[in-house]
Amino acid sequence: MKKIFGIYGTGGFGREVMPLLEKQIKNKNVNLNNIFFIDDYRDGELINNHKIVSFESFINISADERHVSIAIANSKVREKLTNKCLEKNIQMLNITASNVTTLTEIKIDHGSILCPFVTITSNIIIGKSFHANIYSYVAHDCIIGDYVTFAPSVKCNGNVTIEDYVYIGTGAVIKQGKLNNPIVIGKGAVISAGAFVTRNVPAGITVFGNPAIKLTKENLRKRNG
Repeated sequence: MKKIFGIYGTGGFGREVMPLLEKQIKNKNVNLNNIFFIDDYRDGELINNHKIVSFESFINISADERHVSIAIANSKVREKLTNKCLEKNIQMLNITASNVTTLTEIKIDHGSILCPFVTITSNIIIGKSFHANIYSYVAHDCIIGDYVTFAPSVKCNGNVTIEDYVYIGTGAVIKQGKLNNPIVIGKGAVISAGAFVTRNVPAGITVFGNPAIKLTKENLRKRNG
């Protein structure tokens, strides 16, 4: 049975994820020539010893199974490409670095990418296409929605609910919530790099700073003196 694999996205993150995929399938008798980058604008090029193909070229390669990981930070683009893959019966990969730590009672939906040194502890539910970049962690009793992105070194403490499409920047910290009263990060919110979140964040807004507040010109002026 011939299986082919693709990393959708040739940016920096895609090039970081490709070696994780190579290592993950190393002992599954997969020829490295059957692992591709997918980029609809660079068909035929070569990058990091892997051929770049368009999506149309990928689905036209003779294969019994196709597997794809989408290594693109933008959650809406990730959702669109995921749906395109599923419509073509392409299986969505979960990619997990060999030194990721996961403990107990964890449920993760398809399409996740867990980069090196990520820790996910216990009693956690995570939705579709979750990205956790290097040195991030998710502590106990958290619920994470679909297409959520953690940049490097995000610290999500226990009893936190993160709704769909949230982006959390490098080094941000979410304070621990309480049992039956979690801190909630609303749908589509953006947590800026280095922010310290101490309370709920409404849907669709961007917060910054320590403690985190809504990003507005007035708040920026106050914080900057």
